Amino acid sequence: MNSHISPEAKLISKEADVTPTVLAAMSRGDDPRLKQIMDAMVRHLHAFLLEARPTEAEFEYALRWITAVGQATNEAHNETVLAADVLGASTLIDLINNDGMQGETLSALLGPFYRGGAPKCVNGDCIARSDTPGSQLYFTGRVTDPAGRPVEGATLDVWQASPVGLYENQDETQDDFNLRGRFTTDGDGNFHFVSVKPAGYPVPTDGPVGDLLRAQKRTPMRPAHIHFIVSAPGYKTLVTQIFSDSHEALVNDVVFGAKQQIVGKFFRHDSPDPEFPGAEAPFYSCNYHFKLVEGQSVLPLPPISGKKVAHHG
Repeated sequence: MNSHISPEAKLISKEADVTPTVLAAMSRGDDPRLKQIMDAMVRHLHAFLLEARPTEAEFEYALRWITAVGQATNEAHNETVLAADVLGASTLIDLINNDGMQGETLSALLGPFYRGGAPKCVNGDCIARSDTPGSQLYFTGRVTDPAGRPVEGATLDVWQASPVGLYENQDETQDDFNLRGRFTTDGDGNFHFVSVKPAGYPVPTDGPVGDLLRAQKRTPMRPAHIHFIVSAPGYKTLVTQIFSDSHEALVNDVVFGAKQQIVGKFFRHDSPDPEFPGAEAPFYSCNYHFKLVEGQSVLPLPPISGKKVAHHG
């Protein structure tokens, strides 16, 4: 049996021996990017352990927590994505990969509730497919490049929680794909749809992430928002959220996803408006201009498949 261990290698005998020994053991791979990532991960993980100096009992608890995150993830709920979100990792990844702004709309994290495969809709359709409480919302907008040239045929994948704070995959009372839809821009880059005004809601807290939030005395609340994925051939896919809430709610977003640049203007109409025929007051309207830059059109992998389950909040 061939050995890859150098004859000069020594057995680990003290703390300072561990990191270089592990790095040396991982150095023979052929993938340079894998080596770069794993070297950085080991160095920072070991530095964290040396700084925090967890007890064996604490280390065992951490491993059980990680195991529980995986066990709580299923077709209708993604605790792994939720954990990344509440630890700020998802927002940091978003900024690392989308911080070279070229005039496009600011991105935001995907979140754990994107299903994919939402029904195709025509402009003007209502995405409230079941009896959904809340004020009607008329959302209009346009998709262009940063110079203002319209992007015809862009797809807008839209989803949101109901005003009671649940996405339809969490709630047996909502119809399948309630408050989800896919719209296509016309020749001028325009789109419009009808929904209900979003409300803030707590992230699921019945799993290990909830245990962590309670231990840290953190709010589980997200500010009111609507999710969008805007995509078109030849343009970089935009994953974002349009927010509608108070400053306090925005700055206390449990997943650190709210950004001032993507706060929408949601106007309350207390009387009929000819611009929105058929709307019953009071209702809300919002107009938002999405800007795409040239790039690769790649859709994210949905964190859930959407199997409906009862909510256990």
